[in-house]
Amino acid sequence: MQELTFEKTTTIPCPGEELEHWHTLPGAFDRLCPPWQAVHIVDDAAIENGNRTTLKVKIGPLWRSWIAEYREVKKGFEFTDFQVKGPFARWRHRHRFISDPQNPGSSTLADEIHYLPPLSPLSKIFAKHWINRTLARSFTYRHAITREDIRRAQEHPTPAAMRILVSGASGLIGNALIPYLKMRGHEILRLTRHARRQGDIEWDPETGKLDLSEAGKLDAVIHLAGENIVEGRWSSRKKERILSSRQQGTRLLCNALAAMPAPPQVLISASGINYYAKQPGTAFDENAPAGTGFLSEVCREWELGTLAAEQAGIRVCKLRIGMVLTPAGGALKKMLLPFRLGLGGRIGKGTQRTGWIAIDDLVDMIDRALGDKRWQGAVNAVAKEPVSNRDFTRQLAKTLRRPAILPIPAFMIRLLFGEMVNETLLADLPVYSARLRELDYRLRHPELTQTLCHLLGKADD
Repeated sequence: MQELTFEKTTTIPCPGEELEHWHTLPGAFDRLCPPWQAVHIVDDAAIENGNRTTLKVKIGPLWRSWIAEYREVKKGFEFTDFQVKGPFARWRHRHRFISDPQNPGSSTLADEIHYLPPLSPLSKIFAKHWINRTLARSFTYRHAITREDIRRAQEHPTPAAMRILVSGASGLIGNALIPYLKMRGHEILRLTRHARRQGDIEWDPETGKLDLSEAGKLDAVIHLAGENIVEGRWSSRKKERILSSRQQGTRLLCNALAAMPAPPQVLISASGINYYAKQPGTAFDENAPAGTGFLSEVCREWELGTLAAEQAGIRVCKLRIGMVLTPAGGALKKMLLPFRLGLGGRIGKGTQRTGWIAIDDLVDMIDRALGDKRWQGAVNAVAKEPVSNRDFTRQLAKTLRRPAILPIPAFMIRLLFGEMVNETLLADLPVYSARLRELDYRLRHPELTQTLCHLLGKADD
């Protein structure tokens, strides 16, 4: 039976050998997985003839095993993965890295897939369009990530490999950050409540448990841990957990770092744009004062917790992070289902604004802060311009090709979620970043339209 074919080619600004090597780096497969796809890597084998990689992929409501075997590996030129077990009747994916003889600094990334859908030939007629459209979304995203990651690595080479301790590694930001840092050549240790793998370090901020004596030399620490702010209503106990997880956790970590015989060079600690006051009509940059609301207090205490590290001579960068955009989680993921069903719309009046940041820019900022000593003190991790809720919902609906005609009144959202919405969904936080301009940071995704198209795989639609 004749196989179906999908092909995608993109010019990449590097030699073919370098492009092939990029695909073999630790973390590369994670990095290339589109954030809207549910994929879990069980065993990521090296790209060598006969090696097998095992995945779990979610298709509809079900998880399926996918085992791929590498064959026809030609170092510096190409490799092919064959489905041994998986959702397709047949699957063969050839990756080619074609150098340009006229331009040694350029090459072509060529992905060529031959497949038969399950239940062929019955499904072949009906599935081709849907599968090729799905593959087009995925590989448009993959090629864009490859091109931009390589360009960033050329512009800002990793000065030296670091041993980096990361808290909150399994969270929304951590899951995107760690593959990126691995590809940059860094060694990652995880600070976690439940050590399950080599290199994990246990801690418990509530009981003060943290022992770094066995951690060895640490070059950097990235602190992302904290109770989820928007999950569930804010009871007194929930608010206590939100505050204490950041206040106690940061102080415990920084005191332990300061006590080390050789403290790390840099600490990058998360904070939030809720640091600033909620004053309608006012715009904020890093020079604006702190607000007086609950989340402003949380952010102040979060940042004050780094004092011991600063006093120990550790360079501390406090990233005040805006609304993180990724379909893998957070606000965007929560909005996708109702908007795809045509049930989306503005919240309240829709005039409230917020600073936002694409996940790729955020992980790149963290990587940049590791090696650039100018990244110190408070830095607002936000895109070029804040966006109003009305404009955001309009643009999301347009990207998804759905209407956005069902607004949610403010009183209803308050009934549903309580106090939390006054400082999140209904808060006016038009935050800019003067520091990113001073640091000459070039955003990958400065504009909302392009960002949503990239993150949702709609660039070619």
